[in-house]
Amino acid sequence: MEHTVSEAEALALARGGDASAFGLLVQEHQQAAFRAAYLVLHDAQAAEDVAQEGFVRAYRQLHRFREEQPFRPWLLRIVINLAMNETRRRKRGLALLERFGRQPLRQEPGPERVAMATEASRQVWEAINRLGEDDRVILYLRYFLELSEADMARAIGKAPGTVKSRLHRAGRRLRAVIEKEYPHLRMPDD
Repeated sequence: MEHTVSEAEALALARGGDASAFGLLVQEHQQAAFRAAYLVLHDAQAAEDVAQEGFVRAYRQLHRFREEQPFRPWLLRIVINLAMNETRRRKRGLALLERFGRQPLRQEPGPERVAMATEASRQVWEAINRLGEDDRVILYLRYFLELSEADMARAIGKAPGTVKSRLHRAGRRLRAVIEKEYPHLRMPDD
């Protein structure tokens, strides 16, 4: 008879050094970790690398994980922080290239553009990408990863009230970009 290991059991075993138990957690959360990294980086290979590094860091820091909290938001916080660090590192690299008079390499459109079936979807995606990094991350967590406000708070390490106000402000900023750049996308009741 095969016993299915719960997340709490897997975490307890992993804390005790059982790498195969942590492997179960990786299997359960690898898609969410990749998606979170990809939504920040827009680069599948970099997102894969960041998600993998996120799991390595999570494993090394299991002693810091609070058992009464869900694992997924804690892991996503690690992954998002790594992805944001990678974004900043890339921007510094591009700035350095520009400083020395070289043109930065053109990036090919990411798979998200290919996946967007309609022009309106593509334009909404563009509007989101015009926002600042903090606004994009909060919108990604809520609408693309479908996290609750409580899980979002854990994922970014902020109070739920802060998350709620950031989400509201990000929504207002997105609406302003859409009204200015893509007025035809406005909903009739907006």
